[in-house]
Amino acid sequence: MMKGSVHSIETYGTVDGPGIRYIIFMQGCLLRCQFCHNPDTWKIGDGKEMTVKEIVDDIKAYLPFFQASNGGVTVSGGEPLIQTVFLVELFKELKKLGIHTAIDTSGGCFSNSPAFLKPLDELLAYTDLVLLDLKQIHSEKHKKLTGKPNEHILTFANYLAKKEIPVWIRHVLIPDITDFDDDLKELAAFIRTLPNVEKIEVLPYHQLGVYKWEALGIDYALKNTEPPTEARVKNAEKILATGLMI
Repeated sequence: MMKGSVHSIETYGTVDGPGIRYIIFMQGCLLRCQFCHNPDTWKIGDGKEMTVKEIVDDIKAYLPFFQASNGGVTVSGGEPLIQTVFLVELFKELKKLGIHTAIDTSGGCFSNSPAFLKPLDELLAYTDLVLLDLKQIHSEKHKKLTGKPNEHILTFANYLAKKEIPVWIRHVLIPDITDFDDDLKELAAFIRTLPNVEKIEVLPYHQLGVYKWEALGIDYALKNTEPPTEARVKNAEKILATGLMI
């Protein structure tokens, strides 16, 4: 029986998709975001091995909450698309139960190779929503922030648009790193080319996961960076909202 590598599970999430969500944090990620609040999800293969049946059996207890709130299941991480084949089998079972499915992804492992696209296409057939993290529109700045350039991530965004998969764009606002009006305007212009985007969320940077970095013995590069002011968050929301205008 196929098993997935799971970091942790949150049974009552309210911010990772519509309604009340059962959130599965998958283990493993290729990016090394300086602001990551889950660095313990990075290492591939470090999580708890779970079968689709084990997860679905647990999820069944929360069906009334999903039905009452128009909620469902979100897979996050880490980077869930590292385990696409496992997610196909999971989402197939969830759809048999009529459960809304969402993927929270950075797109950081996207590839145009047939080996990646074949299971991805199958997964998208069972996916109701993608929460896509666009961290920085400029590739060099993106590489400095995450360890990887962003061309393949923007290609992934266009791929989702071509497949007509509903998307919510998420952008973490970090002072002096992602909070520049010109960058935000360019990001909005890119989003405007994606007809499948339903919502744009600005997520204020925070330091709630710093203790995990310290526990892992990893230097936290943003330790002197404060969260953005409310005024800057509203400014970013106003600029990025133009990405939804036709």
